[in-house]
Amino acid sequence: MNQPSGSQKPSFWDFLRNLFGGSTNPNVVVTPPRPVVPPDNTTEPARIVSARVLLVIYNPIMDIPSGTRLIQKMHWNDPDDLSNAYIQDIMETSGGLARYQIVERVELTEFPALTDGYRYDPVTFQTVMNKTQPAHQPQYANYQAILTGLNVLPRISNREIDEVWLMGFPQAGFYESTMCGAGAFWCNSQPQTWSVGCNRRFVVMGFSSERGVGEMLHSFGHRTESILTQAFSRTKGNANLYAQFATYDLVSPGKAQVGNIHFPPNAERDYDYNNARIVLSNCYDWYNFPVFKNDVRLVNAEEWGNGDMRLLHKWWLNHLPKVAGRTSGVVNNWWQYTMDPNLVTP
Repeated sequence: MNQPSGSQKPSFWDFLRNLFGGSTNPNVVVTPPRPVVPPDNTTEPARIVSARVLLVIYNPIMDIPSGTRLIQKMHWNDPDDLSNAYIQDIMETSGGLARYQIVERVELTEFPALTDGYRYDPVTFQTVMNKTQPAHQPQYANYQAILTGLNVLPRISNREIDEVWLMGFPQAGFYESTMCGAGAFWCNSQPQTWSVGCNRRFVVMGFSSERGVGEMLHSFGHRTESILTQAFSRTKGNANLYAQFATYDLVSPGKAQVGNIHFPPNAERDYDYNNARIVLSNCYDWYNFPVFKNDVRLVNAEEWGNGDMRLLHKWWLNHLPKVAGRTSGVVNNWWQYTMDPNLVTP
């Protein structure tokens, strides 16, 4: 029997489907429930996060008869030495909670393709380095070609690896960091949207053998800023503890905290790492997190190495909370998020 509207009377099975969250209307979009966030506590363990790394070293051959490669020709840093020192610095500043393991090392003797397909060769690269020719535009590498060629996405999905480090050189076109996979978000660069078919988020770091460990930590610091910004994106006002952590004197006079990667507590301009100006900061109080004790002190660049980039970034990373518990829905071990973006609530 039809109802007055002309639609069929719901059956008993329709009733059950509706009762348990189903819908008989094809135009109705059922929104999945939001993940349950554990309540704030002081006992949730600070998780150790280990990440398996694919290290890809770009070291083009610059002279075919001799086989001389770029790093050796330019007398740049050994990529293995850089990587090992970086791993040790991350282990140290995280209190042992962030652990990297290089599970595969690949050395390529080619120049990476840029987004328009262009590749430098020994001659064109040298002219750019000698500043007799401008760098090619567009300048960024073709990440899809690189990662596809290395079969990275299936390996991430199968949990063979957790992230990729690209060790390049000036003009290689690598971002300091970029994120891939389903649900990828800003990580000091736009997410690699072509990679949404991968069921796990992962970070691709871009390093340079021309630079040092300090610059590698600088890149990791920007990655950390991006991921923690996302982790705290649901919190407002004083509940956004990362926003407090990143405060510096120039934007909040007399109330500096730890600052960010470009602006330590007393900075007056970008990259102002060796400023002798003395300011009030509660940077020491972050060692007491989450129970602050109003430990406010006068500080300047002597605290973070007087302009030494590696010491500065180790100082900054060492202040990241790495204790048990959860506050405002966010774990008190922030390293869990910066090491594994899959732990960040989308």
